[in-house]
Amino acid sequence: MKRSRMLAVLVGGIFCVAVMSLYRMLDLMQGSESKRYGEPPGGQVDEDLAHLQQKIDGLERLLSDNNRLVAMLRDTLLQSKASAWKRANNSIDSALGRRGEALPGCRLAKEMKDGVDGVQLLDVYDLLPFDNPDGGPWKQGFEITYKGDEWSEQPLELFLIPHSHNDPGWIKTFDAYYHDQTRHILDNMVVKLSEDNRYLIWAEISYFSKWWNDIDDQKRAAVKRLVEAGQLELVTGGWVMPDEANSHYFAMLDQLMEGHQWLQKHLGVKPRSGWAIDPFGHSPSMAYLLKGAGLHNMLIQRVHYSIKKHFAQQQTLEFLWRQSWDSSSRSDITCHMMPFYSYDVPHTCGPNPAVCCQFDFQRLPGRRTFCPWKIPPKPITDQNVHERALLLLDQYRQKSRLFRSSVLLVPLGDDFRYVESSEWDVQFNNYQKLFDYFNQHPELHIKARFGTLSDYFQALHRRLSTTRTTLPKLRGDFFSYADRDDHYWTGYFTSRPFYKRLDRKLEATLRATEILFSLTLAEMRRSHSDGRLAENFPAREYFQWLTTGRRNLALFQHHDAVAGTEREHVVVDYEKNGGPLGVSLIIFNPTEQLRTSVISVVVDSPDAQVIDAETGRQMSTQISAVWAEPSRPSTDTFQVRTSSLIRLLITAVCFNFLFSHSSSPSWLNFLLCHSSFRKIQVQFLWYGTRTGSRDKSGAYLFLPADEGAQLYISSEPPLVRISRGPIFSDITSHFPHFTHTVRLFHLDGHAGKSLEISNLVDIRSQVNRELVMKIVSDVASGNRFYSDLNGFQMQQRRTLAKLPLQANFYPMTSAVFLQDSTSRLSLLSAQSQGVASLKPGELELVLDRRLQQDDNRGLGQGVTDNKLTASLYHLLLEDRGGGAKVRDRNNSWQK
Repeated sequence: MKRSRMLAVLVGGIFCVAVMSLYRMLDLMQGSESKRYGEPPGGQVDEDLAHLQQKIDGLERLLSDNNRLVAMLRDTLLQSKASAWKRANNSIDSALGRRGEALPGCRLAKEMKDGVDGVQLLDVYDLLPFDNPDGGPWKQGFEITYKGDEWSEQPLELFLIPHSHNDPGWIKTFDAYYHDQTRHILDNMVVKLSEDNRYLIWAEISYFSKWWNDIDDQKRAAVKRLVEAGQLELVTGGWVMPDEANSHYFAMLDQLMEGHQWLQKHLGVKPRSGWAIDPFGHSPSMAYLLKGAGLHNMLIQRVHYSIKKHFAQQQTLEFLWRQSWDSSSRSDITCHMMPFYSYDVPHTCGPNPAVCCQFDFQRLPGRRTFCPWKIPPKPITDQNVHERALLLLDQYRQKSRLFRSSVLLVPLGDDFRYVESSEWDVQFNNYQKLFDYFNQHPELHIKARFGTLSDYFQALHRRLSTTRTTLPKLRGDFFSYADRDDHYWTGYFTSRPFYKRLDRKLEATLRATEILFSLTLAEMRRSHSDGRLAENFPAREYFQWLTTGRRNLALFQHHDAVAGTEREHVVVDYEKNGGPLGVSLIIFNPTEQLRTSVISVVVDSPDAQVIDAETGRQMSTQISAVWAEPSRPSTDTFQVRTSSLIRLLITAVCFNFLFSHSSSPSWLNFLLCHSSFRKIQVQFLWYGTRTGSRDKSGAYLFLPADEGAQLYISSEPPLVRISRGPIFSDITSHFPHFTHTVRLFHLDGHAGKSLEISNLVDIRSQVNRELVMKIVSDVASGNRFYSDLNGFQMQQRRTLAKLPLQANFYPMTSAVFLQDSTSRLSLLSAQSQGVASLKPGELELVLDRRLQQDDNRGLGQGVTDNKLTASLYHLLLEDRGGGAKVRDRNNSWQK
């Protein structure tokens, strides 16, 4: 009993320290949110804790499945030959619903048969010329024709779906948007939807939950009635509409679960369809998470215009999105790709934006917005309804010809629409007159109505079943995105890297703290005979801190937050300061694997001993200088490093530090280089941007100068420090704009099989420049390399000469590798960024970007708020024929 109580106290203490550390990091990210979201009532604590326990259990199962999958596919998935996939035009599999006997992802890629697994987007990229001819009214498309009798047997069934896209921070802060616009939209929604049969879909639960806290019980009851009636649909159900390039899958899942739990608790509903109209490219990882969350349908928008054109020509804009590693149909989710340039009204009713804009009645003369094509909308009257209805019907029919069914989805909305009460009326009243005319003239063969996203998908599946029409299967991702010309949205993969790194730190701290919280609760319940928590244990307070943490992390996954594409003052709002800082040292392994790690602690004495608190034994340590300047070590601050094998998931290691003040540190020896290490070089490059009147790089776009990358050259030789010790040896090079360190750990296990590479970058003195780290090797990788998607799966990339340089950059959330028949070079990263392999054996990683101008995508600013930014990597070399190359105890590299 005594030992059990001591363990409970220890685990409780560990959790308290972890919570304090998390609290500090939360304040760095967003500031206290306790006022924003309120506090759960006391009676809800057990229910909330149960939700958290279920969430953690689900995360652990998902992580375990993913780890097993990675282990199984490690050497087999990547050996499958490109010839195993047919060309896109004849690789469409018409068979639906085929199920494998194994669990999703458990069958190896080599078991997949030729031609039965659908279209590979890599093959589409090989097929397309990526030219950009003028398509007429649909500039990026083609002329669409029809005879007029295509809908005689099956009338065109149209669903007009009102929506309002609300960014949780972009030009304004989250709170400013809420007070200026969002709360008025939702207030008007309750009134207008209650008046008659009107509809709205809503995606961002972060806003919806804040508004819910501000409204009274009467409004809440009205909202529930609208949800039950199907007039208000909560789509996707995530806390935000997340970025799909930079976000780690844990954070993507966390924001999704936070939103879903809120909806279940307050409205008792579960989302059925996904709605992603604004992320700048789309990942199959998100599709996988949505399917796992119980959704069966989804919609995407921002896809390369050449891909959209090709899919429109093939009538494959609706498809079954399947995971690249899954040979069964269990991961399939029905996906609708919007065919045109944008999600606003001018680009959603049909291919001609000049016509469609005339049916955005918020742009009527005298209102706040106008049509840039200079043909304004007209109010619908009895005198003009015939002419206006036929004009609109022509657009609907042209759009319908791009799909396999005669069920048509037409969104009606834009950013922060329906703020004013009058907009609800002008849109609904004018469209209702048009729809009444359609429905009164059966010879037009169209049935039009307002509806929700799920209304559309239900009708689609009914029509597909009735006509026995099948949808193609598709594998792959939709990166990198271009919206016009050679304007590739590959800059945001790296924009504001300081915050991308901070995002990952918060994610890791939050995960570890949630696990510790659950362990603490379980241990405290076991230590009491009645299973109750101690009265003085503030479970409610700690749970509220965790909730704040999850919501801060979730909010930052917004596609204009972690992407680095928000205004400067919005960034400052995300990183509000304040709060206490924990001072105790706890080492905790939140993963399922055995792990040997080096722990680094800053101390105020060169004479530090590390004592294992459990065994009392002194551990091996290495004392290092902390450098006040590149050539001057600090005299009162030092780093002590030690290593430990953390054996179990639930093990936490506590160290005691003992100090004396009798001696000073000695200088360390040189790091030895060994000829058995493969040929690898690290270079640094500058990219500039275009000159003259042409569009230039900005927060979103990467538009490099015509001369391409230029080798980094310093006017003075770098200051180089070399150190050697029992724990590690390293080389640090100081350049004017960065400090580069390569470190070798003298350890067994994974940590000793790789090189640690770190950079500390400062380009605040530069103008329109981007700093790149280039790794050059002798790996004969051809034009192929592999980057991860959201830390969840690896995706093959092909560097294509027919594409501009900027198009060959891809998102790297946590890993990238090159390989040939004998070897593999892998680089693991602690932050997301852009990566390319422009030549065989080479990797280019964008470290930071400083850009003076806007790139004309709505932000209205450049990126000039750079900070001193750290980046961290592990470089691993493997022999594919006989395993990883490892060092023996004499520091020689061998198989």
